[in-house]
Amino acid sequence: MTGHDPHFLTPSRKQRARAFGIGFDGTAGEFNAITDVPGVSVGYTTLISGDGPLVVGKGPVRTGVTAILPRPIAELATPVFAGVFSQNGNGELTGTHIIEETGAFNFPVTITNTHSCGVTRDGTLRWMHKVLPAALDTGWGLPVAAETFDGFLNDINGHHVSFDDVAGALDSAAIGAIEEGSVGGGTGMIAFGFKAGSGTASRIVAWQDSRYTVGVFVQANFGKRRNFTLRGQRVGPDLAEPAIREGTPRAEKGSIIAIVATDAPFLPHQMKRLARRVPLGIAMTGGYGYHSSGDIFLAFSTANPEAALGPSGRIAHADFVADVDIDPFFDAVVQGVEEAILNALVANEDMTGRDGNFVPALPKAWLQAKFPKG
Repeated sequence: MTGHDPHFLTPSRKQRARAFGIGFDGTAGEFNAITDVPGVSVGYTTLISGDGPLVVGKGPVRTGVTAILPRPIAELATPVFAGVFSQNGNGELTGTHIIEETGAFNFPVTITNTHSCGVTRDGTLRWMHKVLPAALDTGWGLPVAAETFDGFLNDINGHHVSFDDVAGALDSAAIGAIEEGSVGGGTGMIAFGFKAGSGTASRIVAWQDSRYTVGVFVQANFGKRRNFTLRGQRVGPDLAEPAIREGTPRAEKGSIIAIVATDAPFLPHQMKRLARRVPLGIAMTGGYGYHSSGDIFLAFSTANPEAALGPSGRIAHADFVADVDIDPFFDAVVQGVEEAILNALVANEDMTGRDGNFVPALPKAWLQAKFPKG
């Protein structure tokens, strides 16, 4: 393992999946993150406070906000071609109607807990009016905001996410290597009975004389332990321990939000095709899209900004990779989603939340033994 290689360690030096010798398909980008796509940045606000019994409105708090900017701040009013796909609609991703209608969206994307989704949506509008007021001077905004449920660990009905927290995540958005695990909107999330949350990965796709990047970000909060699969091996049945400990009985509520970004030139219907491949990467880890799981996915391309903006009074022209050549990009989505989910699990630690509810991290000693060359 290389000491400072972002493929192995997050900026705070948490180990990523590759640090344990886990092999993955495809070629990762420089940071193996969604931020490998030029112009895309990610920021977080993480809220962790309090211990003991739940007191609604006071805590304990285990939540946050993730912000993904598809373009640099000065260009956020310029739309990106996009597509959405809902594998299982037991969740929320705002802005989907206009994406389905026009094949594009603008402004940042936010991800948080289920009961704060409206706050992050509205907070994005407040922030945009502050940093780029001209974007709202003559029109309206329909930001993309998504959610997954963190009520097992967090005082979700206490509504602890504020407009200032949303602005903090947006203001902190940066390119380069990003944190994973219990950060941002992923702070209180669980996958396969292990502590999960925020994860990312990327793949480089060579096509003709060009090299394009496909980046993935997930907020992972889904899956049953018995189904957990690691690089084709169903390992869940061998991992009965460490187990979740419940001070308060847990209802089965889980979801996954995935954001796919690329600089490859694609049209909206092709972005929808990429979004439809996300479930295949989830299935590689043992996710089956159960009833209570909101599995909702967004894909966007930063290419063709002039065409996405829609020049008035003249014909718009857009470059695109033909559908007959799209398969390597499907590969990249599936590979990136699988690795992003595993990164969310690996770059994590045990967490105790409301009422003493305890969620263990995926055991590192077990991983080391499973992949002894790590």
